Amino acid sequence: MLVHPHIDPVAVQIGPLAVHWYGLMYLVAFTLFVVLARLRLRHPPYDRVVDGVQWNKQDIDDILFLGVLGAVLGGRLGYVLFYKASHYAAHPLEVFAVWQGGMSFHGGFLGVLVAMVWFAVSRKRPWLQVTDFIAPCVPTGLAAGRLGNFINGELWGRAADPNLPWAMLFPAAGPVPRHPSQIYQLLMEGLLLFVLLWWFGRRERPLGQVSAVFLMGYGGFRFVAEYFREPDDFLGLLSLGLSMGQWLSLPMVALGGALWWWSGRPRPAVER
Repeated sequence: MLVHPHIDPVAVQIGPLAVHWYGLMYLVAFTLFVVLARLRLRHPPYDRVVDGVQWNKQDIDDILFLGVLGAVLGGRLGYVLFYKASHYAAHPLEVFAVWQGGMSFHGGFLGVLVAMVWFAVSRKRPWLQVTDFIAPCVPTGLAAGRLGNFINGELWGRAADPNLPWAMLFPAAGPVPRHPSQIYQLLMEGLLLFVLLWWFGRRERPLGQVSAVFLMGYGGFRFVAEYFREPDDFLGLLSLGLSMGQWLSLPMVALGGALWWWSGRPRPAVER
């Protein structure tokens, strides 16, 4: 049985300035996004002028700024609405107490979608072309976030068989061996999804198809990972024995399937 190594959440301390590991993981995520997005400019159709539009590095900088804004605002609002709506309704000022923690991936995802709508409209580009562009660049950032969760010893897994070679004791979770679900999510929603999307997105695909793979891939991997992750203590398991994360992932899979079907429909020939 493994024991979670106690890692100081503060990576660097310079006088009153403290840099936390989780903050560094955000920096890693943003850096990886920029690097991968620049490589993505070499993939069709982003490597050429289409309908008078040529993608460039400035687009990446603008997408990153809007995406970060959407992820932070959406992530916080999603946590408030999806996980602790009654608590924040009774204590509305605590919505702004972000230093107390509380972010939702699904809320952040919706926030990014709204931000990409803004980008698409302002640049007069198809929204799905934008989401197809960024989809393969996102999973490595998700992996970095899960690594931050593991370093902090938070969001641990459900109880595991002590004979499981990688079962782990998390001091904050008591003496019960648990699944290191943060690592499961890092591998599935992060690295495996990245490899799948990067391979799939290297070739030109029908509009919306890369986004569909992201939706189905993330939703499916997250649904599976939730069976090993300890549910939030203030929610527990919901209807049908599913966690909140699973219920929020199901619409992603359904929407991804619908988008895949829509993107694969034969298009009528355009008269010229």
